[in-house]
Amino acid sequence: MFKVYLSVYLVILSIFVLTVSTPLASADVWDKPKDMSEPVDVFIPSHEYVGFFDSNGIYTVVGNVKNNLDYPIIPIVTIPVLDSFETFSKTLQLTPIVSGNEIPFKIQFPEISGDDPILESAKISFQRTTTDAISIDVIYDKTLIVHDDGHLTGRIINSGTQIVSDVDILAVIHGYDDETLDMGKSTLSIINMKPGEIRDFSMYPDPSVADNVWYYSCFAIGTDTVVVLNTQRNNETFDIRYDSGILISYPEFDKSGKEISFWLNKGWPLPEYFINFEFPRYSDNESFQVYLEDAPIESLQSMDEWGNWHVSFYLQDQSDGNLVVKGFDPNAQAPSEQFIPEWIKHDANLWSQGLISDEEFLEGIIAMINYRAIEISINYLDISKESIPSWIQNHAGWYSQGLISNEEFTRCMEFLVNNGIIPIT
Repeated sequence: MFKVYLSVYLVILSIFVLTVSTPLASADVWDKPKDMSEPVDVFIPSHEYVGFFDSNGIYTVVGNVKNNLDYPIIPIVTIPVLDSFETFSKTLQLTPIVSGNEIPFKIQFPEISGDDPILESAKISFQRTTTDAISIDVIYDKTLIVHDDGHLTGRIINSGTQIVSDVDILAVIHGYDDETLDMGKSTLSIINMKPGEIRDFSMYPDPSVADNVWYYSCFAIGTDTVVVLNTQRNNETFDIRYDSGILISYPEFDKSGKEISFWLNKGWPLPEYFINFEFPRYSDNESFQVYLEDAPIESLQSMDEWGNWHVSFYLQDQSDGNLVVKGFDPNAQAPSEQFIPEWIKHDANLWSQGLISDEEFLEGIIAMINYRAIEISINYLDISKESIPSWIQNHAGWYSQGLISNEEFTRCMEFLVNNGIIPIT
């Protein structure tokens, strides 16, 4: 287990969320749940299992599942937390783990309101499966650095023979007394990484624990399980993204345009299912409610760094049925102003000062294009070896200071694409 040591004082970005994964069809029966206080072949080390209140005041649990069996598994972790006299329990299904590997996880309990919740022993069930290790490796050399603000930068290599896409780098973040502080996740997902290719990556801890960061360990690869759907509303295509262990299909708006329905197919026996919908934001006044077969479902609504709505909720194990989300504004038009996440402005500032490389900055632009912050029709992007004009770097600095608009900055990024500096193939 490799350790990188440096002092820390502040971090300004945060990371969150580990999504559930869809089981493989070739898997065997589930093993019975095991109390993780007992020594077993699939376990969470006690020093890598903690709970804390994050920078937003939400109680968060971080852990790391290890697989010492001689075959790959799909683990399901059940985490109970005692808050006053009530126990809250959540279950999440993780990415498959091959023999001898591990996978960090992070889950939030926004319903916990007490000052001193007690994190109880986790229970794990798992399913034997057949899967190969993802061929992305962290390079352990002097480029793997913990910076003064607690964030990590390093390099990864595709050591396999196939292009790898839609995966993230995960890690356990430790404090000076070697306790687990947080789970780190790469700032950008890996997209279309070719065999033999080397790329830079970075990850940040939650600001509430950043002052105590000592080192990162237990690096792992997590797969992106987001599914994209689309339907028609007001004669326009409406894109929907979701992640869940449930099959969700046949999205359709009603005639009013205020609600959308889906068909739900649970498919697998889990105590409860997590669903996270992502909808484009057409109006700040949209307020969503969720129903399953006309019964209301408690949900949380939030906005991500791309300006999209998220509606997240859990469903208990129950029959297939009709899922409805209400609360869309039928008269709102798509926002005309370009939305650019704040971390791009942060990267633009660093890049304009020469503090991050051209490659790191361009990876952020690629991610922004993939999320349609810049409206260009593309299938595949790669980082060119062509040099970037100095005036682009100047404009990036002006943008980070608020001296030019989102639209002006976007035109600079479109210049990079249209002139082959970020080539489209």
